[in-house]
Amino acid sequence: VQLQACGGGLVQAGGSLRLSCAASGRTFSNYAMAWFRQAPGKEREFVAAIRWTGGSTYYGDSVKGRFTISRSNAENTVYLQMNSLKPEDTAVYYCAGQQGLILTTIRDGTFYGYWGQGTLVTVSS
Repeated sequence: VQLQACGGGLVQAGGSLRLSCAASGRTFSNYAMAWFRQAPGKEREFVAAIRWTGGSTYYGDSVKGRFTISRSNAENTVYLQMNSLKPEDTAVYYCAGQQGLILTTIRDGTFYGYWGQGTLVTVSS
């Protein structure tokens, strides 16, 4: 499984960005795909996740109502639409994937076995 993340950049507070994560290497039914982020000096934080089959979504408290995760079956791509960005959203964003996660593990990065390379999002005040 290969995950290729892109779409990061520099944006002003209040602006928007859309991250993409292109997945390849197998079919992704029964997979959960997620975005995590890590800011300098901070621990990795769960941002959002989506189940490839069924499309159920999950969000971290700090992004709920501002970020939207979605997927395109035709393009094998997961998206993270980020609106109303804040300086505290500045981080390297990573996409991740794993098969068979349950509700109690889908927000935990230690259960994900496949990771993309990360894309930097910088929000200026």
